[in-house]
Order: sequence, then structure tokens, then C-alpha cells
Amino acid sequence: MSSQSFSRPGAIDLSALNGGGQPQQSTPGVAGGGFVIDVTEATFQAEVLTRSMSVPVVIDFWATWCEPCKTLSPILERLAAQYEGRFVLAKIDVDANQAIAQAAQVQSIPTVVAVLRGQLVPLFQGAIPEAQAQQVIDQLLQMAVANGVAGRSDPIPGAGGEPVADDDEVAEEPIDPRFEAAYDAINAGDFDRAAEAYRQVLAEAPADAEAKAGLAQVELLRRTAGVDAGATLAAAEANPADVDTQLLAADIEVASGLVDQAFDRLIGTIRRVFGDDRERLRVRVVELFDIVGGADPRVVKARSALASALF
Repeated sequence: MSSQSFSRPGAIDLSALNGGGQPQQSTPGVAGGGFVIDVTEATFQAEVLTRSMSVPVVIDFWATWCEPCKTLSPILERLAAQYEGRFVLAKIDVDANQAIAQAAQVQSIPTVVAVLRGQLVPLFQGAIPEAQAQQVIDQLLQMAVANGVAGRSDPIPGAGGEPVADDDEVAEEPIDPRFEAAYDAINAGDFDRAAEAYRQVLAEAPADAEAKAGLAQVELLRRTAGVDAGATLAAAEANPADVDTQLLAADIEVASGLVDQAFDRLIGTIRRVFGDDRERLRVRVVELFDIVGGADPRVVKARSALASALF
């Protein structure tokens, strides 16, 4: 998946799937700490499209006859519980909800996609290991924050064992007001204004990790906007000594979720160059660390490799 803004050409608009009538209550999922629901065509508008305006919704397309689904679905449910509302998992039976599957261009199952502000973001197909699924979710959440979808869902009444209350309205945490200007600018495609908004937060709180990560993400979006990814990666392979091309290629790889490859590329280039180029590469690697997250195992590994390359 790419962590570019999802309001880009080629995004799949699901807004036409409005349920065709009055909203109905979703069937609760059986696990996931209150953050897993079974969704139908009748409940898609309320439970997926509307909810996706404030919190990422991950859709697990499955069927009862699908053996790989029986492996993947419990993994996604565990992650939904682990992330405690940073995303909601919607389970959709493709046999019973063919219109949704067709709109999402599902060709095989299991297929996992995300919905942000009513638009679909493909994630992956097939059963994958839990560690890999978690990496995909982490990338999705970074993308969501960069695009102003930063809410957190409370446990959904009736979902995953949560009690059903009289008021079954979903509640999300409000967006941090310090970042509202940045999110608005990102949604408008104004990365310069978004970067300035994050810098204003950092001027008052220089150690704010969320602001640092947001600024780094915006700078990444700005650097990669409109770039031909295939041509850039090919040029980087053909010109390993071209520092500018290596920097841009690493940006594209991080934006595409290829984090290890990006770190290996930049740290390998650091070993081959000297002087100012070496420092430029080091600074970029540290910026990318902020995007991925300091506790991420890939960052921990790359920090060690970076220290070895520099000293």
C-alpha cells in the first residue's frame, strides 16, 4: 500500500453504496475487544462510510468456504483488540454482499482493504503472517494521521462481546486541536501550509513526537507528490552514486511500505559517500525513523546499522 494522500486519481469511491434504505444495526463480531463488526449492504453506509470520516475502517472480505480466511480473520481480530479503537475491523461475507465486493473490485479472498473518508485504499490479498499484517496496519495508521483521520473509536456496543446500550451511537475521541490546521491543510493538498502548522506546534513543544512524525510525513508527501515511482526506482538502481536519486527512491519505498528496503538503500549509500552528502543521508534516515516510529523493530535494527555505517 502507499501512504500517499488517498484523495488521489485512482482511489475507489464507495459513496454509491448507501444501503438503499434505513440504516440497520450491524451484527457484532465475536472477538476484537469491541472493535469488530459484521457489515452488510444495509449497514455499509453507517458502519463503514460514515465511520471512516473519523477513524480508519479495515474491511476483511471473507466467505465461510475460504480456508485462508480462517487463518487471517483471527489475526485481524487480535490486532483490532490490540490497537484499542485506532481502527475498526469490518467483516464482510462476499457471498451475502456481492454488491460491496464488486464495488471494491475484490477478485479473490481473503482481501483486506481500508476505507478513509469514504474512499477505498487497497492493503493486501491472501493470508499473511501476523507480524506482516501489523506492519500494514501501522502504515495505514500513519497514512490516516497524515490525512487528518486521527479519531479513535470507543468499543462499539454489541461488538466483540461489548454490552449493547440504549444509545448505540459510535463515539470517537476528538482530533487534537493543535493539529487541526495541519490536517485541514493536508486534506486541501497544501503541504507547505501543513508543514508550517506542525512547525508551530514544535516551536512550543520541540519534543512532541506526534508533531515530529506529522511534519516528517508531510515532508515525505511533498517530496513524492507527482513523482514517477517506477522511473525513480529504476534510475536509483542504475545510478547508485547519485545521492539525490537514492534519497527520492527511499522516500518512495517508505511511502509504499517498503521500509526495510529504504533504510538499507540509504545506509548502504552512506557507506559509499563522504562529507555533506553523508550528512544529508543521515538526516533523511532520522526523519524516516520519525515516520515509522522509534519503537518499530525495523527502526531499532536500522539505528544499529546507521551507527555502524557512521562510526
